[in-house]
Amino acid sequence: MNISKLITSLGIRSTLKGYRYLKYGLELCMQNEDYLLAVYKELYPDIAEHFHATQDGVEHCIRTAVCSCWYKGNRKLLYKIAGYELLQKPTNSEFIDILYHYLDTQE
Repeated sequence: MNISKLITSLGIRSTLKGYRYLKYGLELCMQNEDYLLAVYKELYPDIAEHFHATQDGVEHCIRTAVCSCWYKGNRKLLYKIAGYELLQKPTNSEFIDILYHYLDTQE
């Protein structure tokens, strides 16, 4: 499954800025998984630079996308992707990690 299809399947609309940031962030992680160890210090700044945004803006928009998935999206698919039922909304880093590992196993 490609990144765009996965994000859309989770109920995150492509009209959200967080959709684009999340997609690009996952593309970066697929190229270099070290980003997963430094989401705030390396991943967000690189996404922000690419989109001419601020690091805090990137974090906020991705959080909005995660909330969209959790409250209005396909939570059952998120549980399936994670491999277990999440008891609370995942943090941005957890969400990115879950999607990354799912995509990594699909290759």
